Amino acid sequence: MAAPLPRAVFPAPAPVQGSRARIPLTLPGGVFGKLLGWYSRRTYGKVMDPGLALVHHKRLMVAVVSFEQRIAKAKALDPRLKALAELATAVRVECEWCIDFGFHEFVKLGLDAELLAEVPRWRGSERFSPLERDVLEYADAMTATPPTVTDDLAGRLREELGVRAFVELTKMISVENERARFNAALGLASQGFSESCRVPVR
Repeated sequence: MAAPLPRAVFPAPAPVQGSRARIPLTLPGGVFGKLLGWYSRRTYGKVMDPGLALVHHKRLMVAVVSFEQRIAKAKALDPRLKALAELATAVRVECEWCIDFGFHEFVKLGLDAELLAEVPRWRGSERFSPLERDVLEYADAMTATPPTVTDDLAGRLREELGVRAFVELTKMISVENERARFNAALGLASQGFSESCRVPVR
């Protein structure tokens, strides 16, 4: 597992506009709240703000959790490429919470912290392979409004990854767009998951 690097290597992201939560973020009372708090702290070390946001709509929360658990089982795509794509998407949307949590989780999984730190400036970096650069460009193009994906870029990725992994890549970028835009719209800021190894918002 990659060791955390000094804080100076990864300056804290600039606050996004309206970074204060726009809804209450408190655990509900009763057994449900206690179970939610216990599970989140046990799994992530703290109660995650997106969960506290979703708790206002329990039916929706159950649906989101079920969906996330199912897509986590998709394994056709190289985890390294998936991480780069998701982090690039979060950076493009400027979701402070997603960048903080995602970077922390990817480093914990053993990905190179220094490489991940290059994601916001990947176009000028020489650290990425041609395939990784195509993945980053694809995430950027998919996240643009409207999307700017070209036949040439999609064709290269489909040829290199195979159709199954290419579909998974496309879905994971779209899912990260949903996560990032939900969190950013609600003003969810960094919770300090990666205090010593953050990626700056470009």
